[in-house]
Amino acid sequence: MVASSGVVFPLSSDDGTSRSTSALGRAVVADALRAADPIGARAAEQETHWRGDYVRHFHRLIEAGLSSGTAARRSAADGLTSLHDRMRVITPDRGEIGLRSLFADKPDAAFETATVVGGGAPEAELTLPYQGNRLGGDDLRRRLDAWVAAGVIEPSCADAVRLVMANPDWLRLADRRVVVLGAGAEMGPLRSLLRWGAEVVAVDLPRRGIWSGLLDTARSSAGTLHVPMPLGAGEISAELAGADLLHQLPELAGWLGGLDGPLVLGNYVYADGATNVRVSVAVDALTAHLTAERDDIALAFLATPTDAFAVPADAVAHSERAYGSSSLLRTLRQPIRLLSAGKLLRRNYAPGADPGICDSLVPQQGPNYALAKRLQRWRAAVAREAGTTVSFKVAPPTRTRSVIKNRALAAAYAGAHVFDVEVFEPATSNTLMAALLVHDLHNPLPLREHVWEEEAFGAAHGGLWRTAYSPRSALGLAALIGLGGARG
Repeated sequence: MVASSGVVFPLSSDDGTSRSTSALGRAVVADALRAADPIGARAAEQETHWRGDYVRHFHRLIEAGLSSGTAARRSAADGLTSLHDRMRVITPDRGEIGLRSLFADKPDAAFETATVVGGGAPEAELTLPYQGNRLGGDDLRRRLDAWVAAGVIEPSCADAVRLVMANPDWLRLADRRVVVLGAGAEMGPLRSLLRWGAEVVAVDLPRRGIWSGLLDTARSSAGTLHVPMPLGAGEISAELAGADLLHQLPELAGWLGGLDGPLVLGNYVYADGATNVRVSVAVDALTAHLTAERDDIALAFLATPTDAFAVPADAVAHSERAYGSSSLLRTLRQPIRLLSAGKLLRRNYAPGADPGICDSLVPQQGPNYALAKRLQRWRAAVAREAGTTVSFKVAPPTRTRSVIKNRALAAAYAGAHVFDVEVFEPATSNTLMAALLVHDLHNPLPLREHVWEEEAFGAAHGGLWRTAYSPRSALGLAALIGLGGARG
């Protein structure tokens, strides 16, 4: 269904009447490639089967940024500029305007703040739910060691969690407020932050089903929850709480801009299909506006593991050891590769690659999902270069509702253990990611020579970076194994 209001795709240049998601994706990726890889830019522009072949162009974006940090940051800035120049907004009073014009007029106030102060006691130490248990102390340290040994998380991820464990007073995030955009998201940090006694500003759609659970969680927690309510609403209620990022962006910007700081602006939004790009662009426009107006804002992002990343030589070496180890897959590898014409069980990296590129893009997730997640990576790179504190973390494969409803991906996740990839439960993932956010806010990552080094720090990729086989070349087999296990 074509969006008729709020943040929307531009009209297609082909016929001037439709709003093509593919046309936007091709144009933005081409613009992001143009300076670093002109040939790649032309290939993206001329791609005739974007929905089927987009993955190679997103992979090329990573390759183009490997030459230098300057090239990668230029590519990120160009991609963001293209998006902001092209995206449109259909407003109730000004008609259709460019995204850059949205904040030109200051709207009347639309929201007031309602606050819930929890009555619980804050947790005194960091604990992590895992396979039916709550791990803390030495148990959690042993689990971190086991994950590192198995290649499930990067060593820097374990180091960061251990540092938070050694400083439990950090968990409260005193003297700052964390704005959780997409407050109801399964991967978001809201519940953990409230358990730890932090102050959270929650933003999500005005839907009772979202807010009734969030408000109950806040009341029983040790934290403080601030919620946008319509002016004059009176008492806080699940029926009235919330704001729509697609349609109330200037009003929401005014409300957030008026909150006492420092603020951490956390992007945890998700939607299906093309709406995911629309809401991600809306959040990015909000981010650009607020960081231009205030100098006390930090940013937080969670990257999907099903993307393409440059990875350190240590991860490549781990993968090479796994490729050469004795196993049933090694025995069957040659006949499987012959039968599949080399498409299955390809090694993850060229031997000795430094850095390697782990391409875990899943074609079934589609180009809109890839673009929505890539623009967050672009914003993180550009903001860190500008001196903004940024927490950017690669999250592990997780059995969220959005994954489980994709039957192919759900089956692949069910069989992923055969390839030494661990798929996490949501409670484990979101607590781990919240702990890493706490670490990053107390220990901001300095600007590195290469953007890929910034993205790799603290990654919890579930093993995708260190598995023996290129994830996409193992996906089909993992799905078959997963389907077989489900039927069994």
